[in-house]
Amino acid sequence: MNKILFSSNKEDWETPQWLFEQLNKKYNFDIDVCASDLNHKCKKYYSINENGLEQEWNGNIWCNPPYGRKIGDWVKKGYESSLRGNIVVMLLPSRTDTKWFQDYCLKGNLTFIRGRLKFSNSDTGAPFPSVIVVFGGKE
Repeated sequence: MNKILFSSNKEDWETPQWLFEQLNKKYNFDIDVCASDLNHKCKKYYSINENGLEQEWNGNIWCNPPYGRKIGDWVKKGYESSLRGNIVVMLLPSRTDTKWFQDYCLKGNLTFIRGRLKFSNSDTGAPFPSVIVVFGGKE
């Protein structure tokens, strides 16, 4: 068993390429707002140094945020960005009992992922279920 999977020390779960490509076909993303030089999914992206939480989000936005204590800040920013006419698509852990999930995710369009995702930077499936949340646009 991979102990890091069950540790709160792990916050960065790299989006599986197949999943991103499937979503990108539908949403044609302009920017990845939470990425690194190694794992960004769009040509335009905000790295940890640029801190996507402090940037303006515009267009069709992809976001797979860190799954730590600040995840609620990312989800709130995604929701609020959609209110300005943007489409924000987020890959999140399906933590339906949390404040951020109840306050924001339930206002979006939810697609629960069947089974456990195998993230690109992991040898095994995730120890949690995942959900795609879409804020904005017409579904």
